[in-house]
Amino acid sequence: MATMKGLYFQQSSTNEEITFLFQERENLPVTDDNFVKLQVKACALSPINTKLLAEMKMEKDFFPVGREVAGIVLDVGAKVSFFRPDDEVVGVLPLDSEDPGLCEVIQVHEHYLVHKPEKVSWTEAAGTIRDGVRACTALYYLSHLSPRKSVLIMDGASAFGTIAIQLAHHRGAKVISTACCLEDKQHLERIRPPVARVIDVSNGKGHVAESCLEETGGLGVDIVIDAGVRLYSKDDEPAVKFQLPHKHDIITLLGVGGHWVTTEENLQLDPPDSHCLFLKGATVAFLNDEVWNLSNVQQGKYLCILRDVMEKLSAGIFRPLLDEPIPLYEAKASMEVVQKNQERKKQVVQF
Repeated sequence: MATMKGLYFQQSSTNEEITFLFQERENLPVTDDNFVKLQVKACALSPINTKLLAEMKMEKDFFPVGREVAGIVLDVGAKVSFFRPDDEVVGVLPLDSEDPGLCEVIQVHEHYLVHKPEKVSWTEAAGTIRDGVRACTALYYLSHLSPRKSVLIMDGASAFGTIAIQLAHHRGAKVISTACCLEDKQHLERIRPPVARVIDVSNGKGHVAESCLEETGGLGVDIVIDAGVRLYSKDDEPAVKFQLPHKHDIITLLGVGGHWVTTEENLQLDPPDSHCLFLKGATVAFLNDEVWNLSNVQQGKYLCILRDVMEKLSAGIFRPLLDEPIPLYEAKASMEVVQKNQERKKQVVQF
């Protein structure tokens, strides 16, 4: 039986540090009726949520690495109905996948894949699918974006923020965003249609709430998609959160009936905060990366989102923020950087 290398990670005994390493794997035939055997052509890199894996009690000696994949179907199980050999597909592997996306050949359940449009490259497909799903979830499902709404997208120069801005523009929204450095500010100013206002928050500059209220004539914004928030004063928060807005700033800049979509899983709202949101008739929703993965009953809706992302990418409605593709042998070093959230552009391994 032929063997190949796949990338895995191993956690330390304290679960505080992880080590990436290549392991030999066997190239096995399809053994499950609903699974597809896939030749991976590209796999995007994203930070691994080790805390979530621990909460779900997914304990293994070695965890597979790489979930956003695009490739060619080599073989299908007896009950596979959506795909056949030679189909070009893209998808996100489930949390409990036994196979790493960073491997030449893998097996995956057909319900996690959709067809890749012919016009979309392998690296674009793999590098877009996860952030595209997040952006669609935040804008369409959690905040019900509609034309002429005002949207604040924090850290818009990130891979996720870049896609979210373009999708919001496509729906006819007015977009405001924040930039953490000069390079991010220049990137946002190049986006077309143009962002209504770019708020420079580097080195404590820029008052987000004041700028948003000024831009909306004092009405406040309809939708906020944050990239994390500060819950306490700067003295009580880690340095990495210094450039984030305080939760009170977000509440202040929200308009009547506004939607706050947050990535802050430990958000704490005190009674005065809740009362202010109540007076505005505002809502708070949590953007959980794995929300579709953790809900099997929503599988049909999830597949619709995957297809929608690929159709919009193929139609040129948005363009992803991708770094130059890298070979598999560089994946270990690249994942170590990605895991520390030190990459702005999306890293994609090309096979």
